[in-house]
Amino acid sequence: MQWKRRHRYCSVALFLIVLVFAGGFVITKKESSFLLNISSSEEMRVARILKEEPYEYILNEPNACLQRAPFLVLLIEVEPKKTDARDAIRKTWANESVAGGLGFIHLFFIGVNNDTQIDGSKLQHTIEEESHRYHDIIQQDYRDTYNNLTLKTLMGMYWITKYCPEAKYVMKTDSDMFVNTEYLIEKLLKTKGQPMQKYFTGLHMSNFSPHRNKESKWYMPREMYPGKRYPTFCSGTGYVFSGDVAQRIYVTSLTIPRLHLEDVYVGICLAKLKIEPTPPPNEHLFNHWRVAYSSCRYSNLITSHGFHPNEIIQYWQHLQSNKHNPCQQTG
Repeated sequence: MQWKRRHRYCSVALFLIVLVFAGGFVITKKESSFLLNISSSEEMRVARILKEEPYEYILNEPNACLQRAPFLVLLIEVEPKKTDARDAIRKTWANESVAGGLGFIHLFFIGVNNDTQIDGSKLQHTIEEESHRYHDIIQQDYRDTYNNLTLKTLMGMYWITKYCPEAKYVMKTDSDMFVNTEYLIEKLLKTKGQPMQKYFTGLHMSNFSPHRNKESKWYMPREMYPGKRYPTFCSGTGYVFSGDVAQRIYVTSLTIPRLHLEDVYVGICLAKLKIEPTPPPNEHLFNHWRVAYSSCRYSNLITSHGFHPNEIIQYWQHLQSNKHNPCQQTG
């Protein structure tokens, strides 16, 4: 009962905080429907301030943290159609067995697109069946596109703030990643005393300049970000933070026009919060490229990028079978 009261009080507190920051700038349900039909170039320039619960939940797991505050929550961003990726991740690095009873949950964050919105959508029906079976999908009615990754991440931060405020650590990552969650947990457990506060780490991206070439995937219009350099940020392929940072970022985002480059935007929020990303213990832990696989290498990293679901399963199984002696010659 004590936990339920804390959960309820946190929701009330969050609502009051958001009212103070958001003022009159909200996105209505009508505007949300409009966002499904705008072009990607228009979408990139949408820089709105969110209200407390800006998008309706189509699928939600509000009780996922109700019984116990988890040690680690994985926020995994994935496209609606990528059922195979979700299945592979459930069987491997997001399986609760890796945490040894510490308290470990994973959630897949998805939006909507034309394939999920059509009447009698087979894809939406499949997603709903998947949700009913696994209870790990959070779906809201925002447009699921590359330019909305920032929005998807903020909805993850909001979910933690509202439904899992006592999570000790959170990791945001993507569905094409290999994540050595066992090694991550081992590293986090080595922190002495209580879980850290205002902690944020990942692959540091420092002294990066905005791309002004309109053909670039990372194009940033000058009117959206006029500065010559971005604040230090961590690659959006995978970063880890203490649970308190989720609310700090979400509330701060209510005062900063949204940018389409998710990791850059989170870095801007951190800079406003005066939270300096902590360098990882060694520079090879987080990788936003694909590291050539060997059990020896993968036993000592946290992220590697660019995997097909079958590869995730194959390499995870190999890593598990060799984890007691990962650097033997056959690894």
